[in-house]
Amino acid sequence: MKLKDRFRKYLPVVVDLETGGFDPIKNAILEIAITLIEEQNNQLIVGDTIRHHIEPFDGLIVEKESLEFTKINLNHPLRTAITEKDALTDLFKIINKARAKYECSRAILVGHNAHFDSSFLNEAVKRNNIKRSPFHPFSVLDTVSLGALATNQTVLARVCDELNIDYDSKEAHSAAYDSTVTAEVFCSIVNRYQS
Repeated sequence: MKLKDRFRKYLPVVVDLETGGFDPIKNAILEIAITLIEEQNNQLIVGDTIRHHIEPFDGLIVEKESLEFTKINLNHPLRTAITEKDALTDLFKIINKARAKYECSRAILVGHNAHFDSSFLNEAVKRNNIKRSPFHPFSVLDTVSLGALATNQTVLARVCDELNIDYDSKEAHSAAYDSTVTAEVFCSIVNRYQS
């Protein structure tokens, strides 16, 4: 089965965001990462992960508790942050290239608690006047639900444990790390189901 036929011509793309709080309208995005899903020998495999540090959008809130939780230092000299618009424009080009490669009509966001990431992404698209997102506007594939089905677990670390996927809690809450691990979970569960 070709990748385009697995999910109704949707290309699964894992997305993880680190944010300045829980409100997609009021709180800023601080990091975004995508992990591409590739296909090899009729199996889904984890592709490239691309991450951008984001300059908090002007007027949006970054809560102190969020920075303590994510361990993001907005003033770190090596944190080369770019605007939301530049980050999304770059990532959407990469996604559209992968979408064309696999002859998919749209991308579908895959995430752990995917509606959280989707809500922040949709708000960022709106406030930056980006005309067309490659993602379906409301449908997502959530590894929380897949994890509950496949392992009886919903917490990412526990799902990984049940699937024998390495999980390093010290690396967690970095968009790139979480995106890659979520992609491993997604591929593992879908491949097991297919076989």
